This record gives sequence, structure tokens and C-alpha cells, in this order.
Amino acid sequence: MSTVTIQRRCDKLILRGALPMPDAIAQFANAKYLNLETFRKTGVGVRTPVWFAQEGSLFYVYTLPDAGKTKRICNNPKVRVAPCDMRGNLRGAWVDARARICDSAEAAHGQQLLRLKYGWMKIVGDFFSRLRGRTQTVIAIDMA
Repeated sequence: MSTVTIQRRCDKLILRGALPMPDAIAQFANAKYLNLETFRKTGVGVRTPVWFAQEGSLFYVYTLPDAGKTKRICNNPKVRVAPCDMRGNLRGAWVDARARICDSAEAAHGQQLLRLKYGWMKIVGDFFSRLRGRTQTVIAIDMA
């Protein structure tokens, strides 16, 4: 049996809850996307796959200021996160966290970390976002 096959079987068992996750934060180490679940006032969760940058137990994501996730975080900072693919299919276990909107200095730091991680894709996306006159809000997600 190959190492890849063993890893896939272990991943499936972890997703089903049959095996414990060795370290909740370590599962995000090689992930490109994070599934962010924010909660409406009714308590219903809304899941969104987003790019993220990690610094210790702190994750940074960006979005538009008038996006639904921004409004939901302002109303309820409790969120859940899990590594996922670009379509939102889970690649790890859910972890409870708290989110907040960053101030300008922290937002600049978060944007820099995102540019370092995603390179030219983030830079091109930012360019076209500025052309359309859009601003970005940075959200900090704390898993501690």
C-alpha cells in the first residue's frame, strides 16, 4: 500500500470523526483554502471557501466591506473554520474560532501575508478590484 493511499484513508477517518485530529491548527499547514462558517442572527451557518494567510493561531482573510460574512461577523464573532478545496469540500475537521474586523495597521499586515502566500494571483486580483473601485476588509480569525 502506498503512502498516498494510507494518507487518504487516514484523512477520511479524521473527517468522519473516527480518528482525532493531532493538532487542529496543523491541518491548515498546506491548505490553499479555508471554509469559513459564519452564523446568521437565526443561528443558521453560512459556509464560504476563502483564501487565507496564517500567522501562528491567527488567520487572515479578505472580503468586501458589504459582504454578508462581514455583516454576520459584526453581529456574531463566533465562527468555525476547516481546510477545504476551492469548491468548499472539506479537507479536515471543523475548528471553533472567533473573528473580528481588522483595523488599518493589522489589515495592511494581513494583506501583505496574503500577497506573500498567493503571489501574482492576489496582486492581479487586487489590481482589478482597485480598477472597479472596490475596497477590501481584512478579517482576523483567532483559534486560541
